[in-house]
Amino acid sequence: MDIKDLKNFCGKDWERVGEHIADALKSDIDLLNSTNDMILSHSGKQLRPLLALLVAKACSGDGALPEDSIRVAAAAELLHNATLLHDDVADESDCRRGNPTLNSLMGPSVSVLVGDYWLVAAMNEIQSAEHFGPRLISIFSRTLTHLTEGEMLQLQKAQSGNTVEDDYLRIIFSKTASLFEAAAIAAAISVNASGEAEAAVKQYAVSLGIAFQIRDDIFDYSMDPAIGKPVGVDILEQKITMPLLGAFRNSTAAEEAAIRSKVDGIAGHPEYKSEILDFVREKGGISYAEKRLDDYIRSAKEAISRLPQTRSRLYLEEMTDYVARRTV
Repeated sequence: MDIKDLKNFCGKDWERVGEHIADALKSDIDLLNSTNDMILSHSGKQLRPLLALLVAKACSGDGALPEDSIRVAAAAELLHNATLLHDDVADESDCRRGNPTLNSLMGPSVSVLVGDYWLVAAMNEIQSAEHFGPRLISIFSRTLTHLTEGEMLQLQKAQSGNTVEDDYLRIIFSKTASLFEAAAIAAAISVNASGEAEAAVKQYAVSLGIAFQIRDDIFDYSMDPAIGKPVGVDILEQKITMPLLGAFRNSTAAEEAAIRSKVDGIAGHPEYKSEILDFVREKGGISYAEKRLDDYIRSAKEAISRLPQTRSRLYLEEMTDYVARRTV
């Protein structure tokens, strides 16, 4: 499956999402418009708005979607990019999606301000919903809470060095899967889906989002040049993710304590990175992470199988396979 296939299937509805995003970002400030255009030109995979459209279609029989579904999809993409603009400041990132970040080009203040602008644009889209407005606002507001809590918990655990798997799963739910969940549930609500369909969609989206992040975290330990990403970035930021947690499971208490100590001290000893990467590979950490990823992929597929058989549901199943197998 290619992401373009999903966009082509969504057709006019996908075009409407792009129009909503462009309209939501319009300003009479030329510099702001050109900055937003630059961000839009490097939009990435756009999985979250695609997820929203496919869920809405799967819950409503593959037909053309109401305006509220389009607003939900646009809001999901606007909010996602707002968080990236803020993350680039927090992480002092110079590059994203192979391009210079706004943070590196114009400084952290501009990146935060533009991120705020995109965040308000996202909430304005939801606030403009013709139906179910209060519930949709509540869903996206809760997601903002999750995003903040996830960032702060990740920072706390990086400082303490005592991350365990439950901590990790809470962090990646809050930082990644919560927006998948919001996009999917809000999309189901936008077409007045049943409670049973909402429950299935929620399980699907959360499982998909967690699998997506585990795959990203596996990339950080991959030596495959096709990935095109530097390895060991998480370690340098003192983030203990699923591959390292998996390696700990196959280690003695003394080995685990020694590696945790190196993670804690890596700021002053960047040479520890290669040792930690080797430890993860030797102790089967990547294999463990892949098994946990497969668990969430199975959960997602089981959930989506409870929806009626439609072309949209089949595309959601293909999206699940894409997340499991993606190399970028």
